[in-house]
Amino acid sequence: MPARSAGIVLYRRPPTGLEVLLVHPGGPLWARRDAGVWSIPKGEYADGEDPAAAARREFAEELGSPAPEELPIDLGEVRQRGGKLVRAWAALGDLDATTVRSNTFTLEWPPRSGRIGEFPEVDRAEWFALGEACERINPGQALLLERLREAVQ
Repeated sequence: MPARSAGIVLYRRPPTGLEVLLVHPGGPLWARRDAGVWSIPKGEYADGEDPAAAARREFAEELGSPAPEELPIDLGEVRQRGGKLVRAWAALGDLDATTVRSNTFTLEWPPRSGRIGEFPEVDRAEWFALGEACERINPGQALLLERLREAVQ
């Protein structure tokens, strides 16, 4: 069975048009990568766990801010290239992306060095206009942004 993640697409509507909040993965593997690696705030959930509850938990863990209580737009599920299934909801809201503080993980870096480092799950978050977000997001998640566009127009 493929891994499953759940997440939230936070969006806002400034005068310039629809914007979405995306996160950049932390750690040395992603430090110099940009296009195609951004993501919605999301994380894996276990069998029997409510995906919407998992999406709220992961939002809080990755951003350091509480998730929206209501998730009014169900964006469904997409499959990423590696096979992971991502289920998402969208909610209208705002958040100061400069205040993001995520959980951390440990990793041996450099590989086979014996040195263990601690890195943030998310090293930054940014608001992007929908067109730019579609260019920066993991290609497997781009369909979620298209579904959002259709749902809020």
